[in-house]
Amino acid sequence: MTVENNVERGLFDEVMVPCYNPMEMIPVKGEGARVWDQQGKEYIDFAGGIAVSCLGHCHPAMVNALTEQGQKLWHLSNVMTNEPALRLAKKLTDVCFAEKVFFANSGAEANEAALKLARRYAADEFGPEKSEIIAFKQGFHGRTFFTVTVGGQAAYSDGFGPKPGDVTHLPYNDVEALKAHISDRTCAVMMEPLQGEGGIISPTDEFAQTVRELCDKHNALLIFDEVQTGNGRTGHFYAYQGLGVTPDILSTAKSLGGGFPIGAMLTTTELSKHLKVGTHGSTYGGNPLACAVAEAVVDVVSAPETLAGVAEREALFREGLAKLNDKYKIFAEVRGKGLLLGAALNDEWQGRARDVLVAAGKEGLMVLVAGANVVRFTPSLVISKEEVEEGLARLDKALATLVK
Repeated sequence: MTVENNVERGLFDEVMVPCYNPMEMIPVKGEGARVWDQQGKEYIDFAGGIAVSCLGHCHPAMVNALTEQGQKLWHLSNVMTNEPALRLAKKLTDVCFAEKVFFANSGAEANEAALKLARRYAADEFGPEKSEIIAFKQGFHGRTFFTVTVGGQAAYSDGFGPKPGDVTHLPYNDVEALKAHISDRTCAVMMEPLQGEGGIISPTDEFAQTVRELCDKHNALLIFDEVQTGNGRTGHFYAYQGLGVTPDILSTAKSLGGGFPIGAMLTTTELSKHLKVGTHGSTYGGNPLACAVAEAVVDVVSAPETLAGVAEREALFREGLAKLNDKYKIFAEVRGKGLLLGAALNDEWQGRARDVLVAAGKEGLMVLVAGANVVRFTPSLVISKEEVEEGLARLDKALATLVK
């Protein structure tokens, strides 16, 4: 496959704001779990656009939904509603605890809506002094000023002037710290049911249960940020379903549209009453194109065989990574659940996650990092067994070049 193209990587440095440092190659085509660059070189995709491409590239169900909707209706604004938005909202409430849905365009926007709802609920029901939001160190909740402040990584939120106030960060998985700090002033606890950007850290059962109990005790809302963990990523439609802990508010995005931008905040009828007409909104939220695609994604991902297949693929990854580790002695452990996996580097390899990413790219494999010491894998949920094996073989070659 050759592509006539005069768009080169150098153009990025010329015309784009320098807040990203993209790889040198430019992908031009994707199919399933494979991607081709401008030179026609093939890559196996273990990155999935950072846990977004849950059905791989150009899945027929998504292409059909987009094509069909593209002939009908693109945009209305929320002065009106539309059929795809209503169908998708119904499907999302059918697969989880929620009864009401607010549509947005990204995870940050879904989290912004969740935080605003929590603050509004506390103010309405208990008064303005109940405003504290507790979140966790190394957490990540988006890049708007409110969500980045709630996220527990100061490097992302420092240097932009005064931050939104009354946000407290505690260590993840530290039951005692939470017990010691939470109070009746706390309006919400926001957490990822498995920390993604923070290094693929699973919660202990005790921690998850205790957060729920303490929220109930202090009339605080529990917000689960499932932007990265949702839509089948962990083998349950939402990760909370595997923890046995139900939040009051849940945010979802990333793989909800399988690559088409969409986010949603899910909650109960009782809580949703606090966002009455005029209190919150989004021009594009509930866009017919996005909702039509997301509906197709939810149909495929929520199928029992898709969810069961996630566990099978996780086993393949864990087995393959264990074999590579026997050979190269590079990983301390493989963390995570389902197809949100992180291979944490051992003491000898500290700080070299990006080296692995770059070496893998040269061998035709796309992976991610989660911090400097964790190689992250978030491939398509329907990636074939052969593609998993081929990708791991390429990772083998990449690690061989680094060990030399």
